[in-house]
Amino acid sequence: MILEYIIIAIYSTALVLIFMYALAQLNLLFSYIAAQKIEDTDDKFDLTNPDEIPFVTIQLPVFNEMYVMERLLDNIALIDYPKDKLEIQVLDDSTDETVKSTYEHVQKIKATGLDIVHITRTDRSGFKAGALKEGLEIAKGEFIAIFDADFLPNPNWLKRTIPYFKDKKIGVVQTRWGHLNRNYSILTKIQAFALDAHFTLEQVGRNSKGHFINFNGTAGIWRKTCIIDAGNWEGDTLTEDLDLSYRAQLKNWKFKFLENVETPAELPVVISAARSQQFRWNKGGAENFRKMMWRVLKSKNISFKTKVHGVLHLLNSTMFLNVFLVAVLSVPMLYIKNEYAHLRYYFYFMSFFVISSVIFFVCYWFMYKNIYGDGFKRFFGYIGMFFTFFTIAMGFSLHNSIAVIEGHIGKRSEFVRTPKFNISTLKDSWKGNKYINKKISFNVIIEGLLVLYFAFGMYSAFIVGDQGGDFGLFPFHLMLFLGFGFVFVKSLTSKV
Repeated sequence: MILEYIIIAIYSTALVLIFMYALAQLNLLFSYIAAQKIEDTDDKFDLTNPDEIPFVTIQLPVFNEMYVMERLLDNIALIDYPKDKLEIQVLDDSTDETVKSTYEHVQKIKATGLDIVHITRTDRSGFKAGALKEGLEIAKGEFIAIFDADFLPNPNWLKRTIPYFKDKKIGVVQTRWGHLNRNYSILTKIQAFALDAHFTLEQVGRNSKGHFINFNGTAGIWRKTCIIDAGNWEGDTLTEDLDLSYRAQLKNWKFKFLENVETPAELPVVISAARSQQFRWNKGGAENFRKMMWRVLKSKNISFKTKVHGVLHLLNSTMFLNVFLVAVLSVPMLYIKNEYAHLRYYFYFMSFFVISSVIFFVCYWFMYKNIYGDGFKRFFGYIGMFFTFFTIAMGFSLHNSIAVIEGHIGKRSEFVRTPKFNISTLKDSWKGNKYINKKISFNVIIEGLLVLYFAFGMYSAFIVGDQGGDFGLFPFHLMLFLGFGFVFVKSLTSKV
């Protein structure tokens, strides 16, 4: 019975933590709804007055971007901003033939009169953070806009964002990501769904109440003095953007999130690319929890509620570990439930935590209808999208849990870039991409075994107990079977 109680304790703890996270999301939903009624009364720079136009440096940190480099440079060259107040830094850490082609393309753009420089490093220490830091040392601008290689800001992007820096307390202006290839596949649809929730519900909800948000690594602008004051870029975590964001806000810098300014970007179309991105984000989140948690809790400058939201924000990625624990332990819990009758009241009580899923369902609906519109047809489409998203997200839970554990125990790893594809329609093919990782991870084999494990969980529903089975967890095990099956099959087929 000792083993059974250990399983029950771990299972219950994970469920409670998921419920707490759900309550935090519900609180953010209320904040998000309230924020929609707030008018923008911020004091802004008048860009029709030459004296109020600040100097801006655009930084483009890139690494082996064969398929999107020309698209990026051509797009940035269209930015509508006075040429005498604009500098573009191409921070090129590439190790392949793109170094030469990028240099040549930069020279063509430079010939048009734009102030653009191609900066390379022989030592890639610090990875993206190191490149940004080195570029900052010679940057001419008092404001630093950053775009990853797959982002395509609209020409008026600076004119819609820079004005907010008239408030000298604002250190960062972050914009919402758009998705050029949202409807390319199920994989891109569920990635867009998750990111849309972050860039509406979470970013707006936190920002509107003065809680900490994060610069998202791209599609935003920093005040140069804010970066310096916060301690500059550091490469000791895989999410240098989250790290610097928290250090800046702990120094009382304000962040401004602009939901109405969308910056289009390309989503990974191959699961191996999505896996590497998810691994970096989730491990980096856990690394920042280790680095920042006590600084947040000990800070005398922020409210208790902001501390709670800050800690839960830093624990975002750890929710995958809780989901994975609940998933794996749900099968033995099914047998425990039907073996020990004296525990039935415990299981009645634990069924209350199903409400976590209901909370997520409600929260994400508000995000979904703001983007797609409401009505019965949209709602039924949302139901399908919600369960598809949750099913596949659970399929990623092993992969992301390993990332989280590595982050929490301090295991270091290199910054692995996400391959870019320049793909937006079904006619485009990714199979010739030279940057795709062809190796099959051992984790994929375990995911295949988990498909069988949750098939056994579904079978167990028919045989447990003496009352003709127990189907309470059958839908959960079905979603896990389908989620891990999707991730397993797609991971194998993305290697060919």
